[in-house]
Amino acid sequence: MKKAALLVVLAVLSFSFVAAQDRDAVEITGSGVNGWVLHKDVIRQNARPGDYITVFNGIKLNAPMYLTQGDIDYSKAHYTAPPPPPVPAMVWINGGTFTMGSPSSEAGRNDNEVQHQVTVSGFFMGKYEVTQGEYEAVMRTNPSTWEGSNLPVEEISWFDAMEYCNKRSQREGLTPVYTISGVGDNRTVTWNRNAQADPRSAGYRLPTEAEWEYACRAGSTGPFNTGNNITTSQANYDDDKYRRPLHALLHSSWSRTREVGSFTPNSWGLYDMHGNVWEWCWDWYGDYSTAAQTDPVGDIMRSERGLRAGSGCHRVLRGGGWHSTDQGLRSAQRSFTDPSLGHPEVGFRVVRP
Repeated sequence: MKKAALLVVLAVLSFSFVAAQDRDAVEITGSGVNGWVLHKDVIRQNARPGDYITVFNGIKLNAPMYLTQGDIDYSKAHYTAPPPPPVPAMVWINGGTFTMGSPSSEAGRNDNEVQHQVTVSGFFMGKYEVTQGEYEAVMRTNPSTWEGSNLPVEEISWFDAMEYCNKRSQREGLTPVYTISGVGDNRTVTWNRNAQADPRSAGYRLPTEAEWEYACRAGSTGPFNTGNNITTSQANYDDDKYRRPLHALLHSSWSRTREVGSFTPNSWGLYDMHGNVWEWCWDWYGDYSTAAQTDPVGDIMRSERGLRAGSGCHRVLRGGGWHSTDQGLRSAQRSFTDPSLGHPEVGFRVVRP
């Protein structure tokens, strides 16, 4: 929009702005400009054409534009970035703040679910658990107990998931975010946050435990994203209260994994966040901090056994699986195991950036 036309629009809206040539004016132009919005007070950085600001109770002005100091009430102004371009088979999860953990009154609650406030940044999450077809295309192997291209891959160790993320990133021309050294159970993994500086090229990774619960809840606050209860028409799990032993079920046709997307997704479009297979997260398992946190990445010094993380302890699993009870599917339910172990009830899903 030309400056003259913009000033006419602003006049109609009864705003009084200083002339555009005012030396304090800030112009948002070009592609990927690291700009300041609204004069010298930094509201948000990295403004781009097509973004908008909200001034005075919801009136939106499209960029590029000139904004100056005149009569702007900075206390009522903020910058809102649009969601990034879509990624196939992934859902954009807007960042936000939520209460992680469960209240003491929740049925099935464990002591490791202390409630605390967490803020997470926006990210893309896989719409589905990684399927056997996807895994085999990248890794050229399929360790799953039940075979089917659209079934979730299982018998996957945490290290297997790390390798998959990097190899899929390379296959798609993206920058791997993990550095993996060593072999077998002696592998070490480093998450390179700098690799995520450009979200357009950042590769695949596992969600943090906080990202996982935030996405699973999808704004809900009860035990499940379906409400206070969940049924076998809403998720794949074992509703037999007498719990048949796992070894009797491994080759059963009625208690096993189901094709991804077989049940209704949560309100954010994510499938099978409850049940089907447990899902690996990035984090070492440990007690929650009770303090408010932003983008936490889990415990780095201790595990459930009280040992130093990195010396053969546990990584977090979330979501419950086909052999779990309904309470094992709760949004706050936490589990963990050795990162070198696979299991017929354990798979994963990926996120970016």
